[in-house]
Amino acid sequence: MRLKFVRTLLVLALLGNIIVWYRIWRLFATQNTLRLLTPNIATTDSPQKLHHRLERLVTVVIRQFEAFENDVTSTVESVLNLFPSIPILIVSNEFPYPPLELDFANESMQNVKLINLQLEFNKSYDERNPLFYVRTKYVLFLPDGSRLSTKEVIQETVSQAEKLGAVSIPIGSVTLNCINIDLKVKEWSLKFSHTTGNECDGVNGKHATILETKLLRKLTDPFLLPFTDALYIQTTALGAKIHMLSNYHFNEGKLLYRNQQSQWKIQQLYQNRERSMFEKLGIKKVVRASNSVEWYGCSRESNRCFGSVINGIPSYLYQNRYTPPCCLSGLRKVAHHVFDKLEEVGIRFWLETGSLLGAMRNGDILPWDHEVQIGVNRDDLDRSPWLIKAMNKPIADNHGFVWEKATEGEFFKVQYSKINRLTVNILPFYAKNGSMVKDGWFLNNRDFPEQFLHPMSTIEFAGRQVPCPNNIRDFLELKYFRGIIENPELPGKISFQDLIR
Repeated sequence: MRLKFVRTLLVLALLGNIIVWYRIWRLFATQNTLRLLTPNIATTDSPQKLHHRLERLVTVVIRQFEAFENDVTSTVESVLNLFPSIPILIVSNEFPYPPLELDFANESMQNVKLINLQLEFNKSYDERNPLFYVRTKYVLFLPDGSRLSTKEVIQETVSQAEKLGAVSIPIGSVTLNCINIDLKVKEWSLKFSHTTGNECDGVNGKHATILETKLLRKLTDPFLLPFTDALYIQTTALGAKIHMLSNYHFNEGKLLYRNQQSQWKIQQLYQNRERSMFEKLGIKKVVRASNSVEWYGCSRESNRCFGSVINGIPSYLYQNRYTPPCCLSGLRKVAHHVFDKLEEVGIRFWLETGSLLGAMRNGDILPWDHEVQIGVNRDDLDRSPWLIKAMNKPIADNHGFVWEKATEGEFFKVQYSKINRLTVNILPFYAKNGSMVKDGWFLNNRDFPEQFLHPMSTIEFAGRQVPCPNNIRDFLELKYFRGIIENPELPGKISFQDLIR
């Protein structure tokens, strides 16, 4: 018994010694890092020793270059001339051809790796993942056609990254521009604008960027092209800022893409990559710094910009997102067209249910709604030649909008085009015993007292005044429940409070 007690004491003493030595090692490691990153602190380390530490702190990554014209070889050599042992990753979407003029079998290139992101037999996911090879605290993204200036500039850049987070360094004499990125993930939208100061969401102009590897690992797709545009959109999503260093710079290398053919080719590649980037990141509306608006993923000639709607619930609600803005824009166009055509022939109509709720809340379609609902007086339907034709088969009018009778009930649909099926539903009601009633359809829409339409009122909706019932609050609470305007109901079991957060 006493022997077991003594053994226990020995084990505890051994563990205590291990813990003490571990804490001492951590203390010295921290002090060494601080001495490296703070040049003002006196250190007896030789410059050579200091530079070896930098090689263990930083991985250089060359991400975006073109196989048909590049300066990758000289860029790599300029780095190795200053830091022969620093890790360098050359990342490409596919194997560059013509091949890079780098002898990877040479001993001096032992820390340089060419990583092909393309799927390839006998290459595991890890082998194709650049982050698998990063063992350093920082990553320096160096653009093609640039040169490191001095070891001291690298040392100071790392020091600034330790204090500020992600930093950018101009290449050559270029003046960098600070960009503000207003990213609204729920609204699928992105807005760029110029801003002043040195703390930015993104940076324009040829530059290098250094940031901590742990930040890079949090990004959705850290090596997505076009680079660094995709990088900064993703860091913005995390709330990270980029700090421009104006007192330091790296040197310019070979000037690339000087002839018109190369410039045109680069422009086409950039546009294609940017469009692909927006699609992958779920961005459908882009407002440029010039205030011009661009739409991605939805036009009249394409499918609507969201997938299936099952039981009245679009899939994007489960992604905690609103209706894509290009869909809302298309819906407004369909609604305006329907309003015009009904007014032309004197059909009495009014906003119904969710569309009326949107008009009350924000004068527009609800941010999460995927269709527009309007009620009409059934006795007026024969006034519209398009509704008459639609009773037999779908018909496209002179403006390309498609009118058809719904297969799931006694109502009509007007769609953006034959391809893009954004829909305005036309719901016929008729008067009976003082109420406006309907024939059966599968849409959730209650009968209501006729007095709500005598007289009708108007309300702003999607940029114009539209007829509506005369007591909107009572009308909506009859259709839904008390307090619906303040606490709207979403399809399914999705919480309104969760969606607006």
